[in-house]
Amino acid sequence: MSSNVVLLPDAGPLITLAYADALDVLFKPRWSVMLVDMVLHEVTRNQTPTSNKLAKWAKSKKLPVVPTKTFQHYQQTQGEAASRKSKLGELAIQESMNAFALEQPPKTGVFLFEDHKIARASFLVPDNCRKVSTRAFLIFLEEKGWIDSAAEVERRALLAGRTFSSLRFPS
Repeated sequence: MSSNVVLLPDAGPLITLAYADALDVLFKPRWSVMLVDMVLHEVTRNQTPTSNKLAKWAKSKKLPVVPTKTFQHYQQTQGEAASRKSKLGELAIQESMNAFALEQPPKTGVFLFEDHKIARASFLVPDNCRKVSTRAFLIFLEEKGWIDSAAEVERRALLAGRTFSSLRFPS
C-alpha cells in the first residue's frame, strides 16, 4: 500500500458506493483510505438508506478518521444557528489536504467528490493533491483492470435508488 497517497472520499461518493454495495472499490488502488470527521458525521448523523451501512463499514474496516477544526467548530456551534452547515464536509477535506501539504514529506491527497460544482476552480487543493469525480475514479479502476465495469457500479447505484450528478465530460 502506498502510504504516501491518501484517498479522502466526500459524502456523495460514499453514499453512491454504499447504494451500489461497492464501498470496497475504494481500496482497489491500494492507497490509504481515511474519512474526514465532518464527512463521516454527514453520512451517519441522520437515518438514511445508507447511514447504517456506512457506519458499520467504516467501523469494520477500522478506517482512520481525520480530525478537523471544521468539525470541532460545527460541534461547538450546533446548538446555535450554525452559520454554514452546507459544504462543511468539503471544507473539512480541504483543511485536511492543506495539512497534508505541510507534512514532510507531503502526502498526496486524492479528494473523491461527486458534486459537479466542486470540479470548478473555486475548490482549490494544494499541488500535492488531486480532486477526482466518482465516475472518473470508477473508470480509472476499470482501465486498471481492478473492477469489471464502471458502468455496472453506477447502474447498481441507480437501480438501488441513488440519483447523482449526471454531468459528464466529453471524451
